[in-house]
Amino acid sequence: MNFLEAIYLLGLALVTATVSGVFGMAGGLMLMGGLAGLMSVNAAFVTHGILQLASNGWRAILHRKYLSWRIVGYFALAAFGAAIVSALLNYRPSKPYLYILLGLTPIFVWLPAQWSRLDANRPPHALLGGFVVTSLNLLAGVAGPLLDIFFVRTELTRKQIVATKAATQVFSHVMKIAVYGAPLLAVHTAGLPPAWLLALCIGLSFAGAILGGKILERMTDVNFKRATRWIVTVLGVLYFMRGVMLLAHSPV
Repeated sequence: MNFLEAIYLLGLALVTATVSGVFGMAGGLMLMGGLAGLMSVNAAFVTHGILQLASNGWRAILHRKYLSWRIVGYFALAAFGAAIVSALLNYRPSKPYLYILLGLTPIFVWLPAQWSRLDANRPPHALLGGFVVTSLNLLAGVAGPLLDIFFVRTELTRKQIVATKAATQVFSHVMKIAVYGAPLLAVHTAGLPPAWLLALCIGLSFAGAILGGKILERMTDVNFKRATRWIVTVLGVLYFMRGVMLLAHSPV
């Protein structure tokens, strides 16, 4: 990895962790698309998993007094099951299809709230959420918009939503690192950024989580939900177009 790529990765880690600290999911979508343009699909998944694990884990620690531990426990259990299924199926998207999947993911934020009866506070729904959200995370790299559906009908505040979603995503990213990292370990972590660069990115992720938390304090619940929807939608459109262009130029 050359100097410009390293600077790009450092900036990407800081900006996306800050965005995640404010909105809880847009930063992860932004980070996955940025990494996919820089490295192989497997390396992008593992790098994304490491950085988002650090970012989400630190955010959950910062807001730990708002966590719903019961929801987190059910999500964690189901995430493990999703990882086993994914490992058995052994499907890995190509880069064009990865961008197309990233582009389609924001569709979930536009589903009318009345269509969904899902509530993460209900154990069966939390288990379902952990399984399907982790499955999508293992398929497209991100699943924030889908995860949000399970929190629409809860009575949680924006701080509780951000904290609890961050904690549930910790387990999704651990599973992603395990599933996509195993093939890379067989070839001595080929394609991954060096350890020192990952360490710097993790440090910037911590800083971004703190900065994002300060911005979150100044937002209202209405502005929080409206801004999240439009940010992920714009990103989705850009990613979908990128995927179609890559697919059109791929050899038959």
